[in-house]
Amino acid sequence: MDNRKIAKFEFVRFEQFASCFENTVDVKQIYDQLKLPRRATKGSAGYDFYAPFDIVLAPNETIKIPTGIRVSMREDYVLMLFPRSGLGFKYRLQLNNTVGIIDSDYYYSDNEGHIFAKITNDSNENKTVVLRQGEGFMQGIFLPYGITIEDDTTAIRNGGFGSTTK
Repeated sequence: MDNRKIAKFEFVRFEQFASCFENTVDVKQIYDQLKLPRRATKGSAGYDFYAPFDIVLAPNETIKIPTGIRVSMREDYVLMLFPRSGLGFKYRLQLNNTVGIIDSDYYYSDNEGHIFAKITNDSNENKTVVLRQGEGFMQGIFLPYGITIEDDTTAIRNGGFGSTTK
């Protein structure tokens, strides 16, 4: 068995995904076309996350993207999220929190561990970012993490962004 296999991507339930949209959008069609994150090549560290719908971002515009994805992973790992390198280089596309951190216990949150991305086109060259549905826009890398010797944390998460500091 390959000991590097420590996680599994899944789709959130349709109801969870649909709760992120207004009624004017054909959410079922978007949901049915979602793609699970994948590595592009055997040597790729990052799993590409794909745009669930077409996105056009003018300079300084921001959008919150429900990916429709959740991930279960070993307890001693974290999923770190970054913009795709080329998009950052060409457009200064950025995640608003600079690096997304998906903890292993986020999977069990009330929102099913639904992964969101908030991105901004921080172009200072007046470039508009155009992402087509199904195009990679973000990448996730799994990393092991350690804890301190005196760590005695027993708290359990039940929430999303910022819930572990409440």
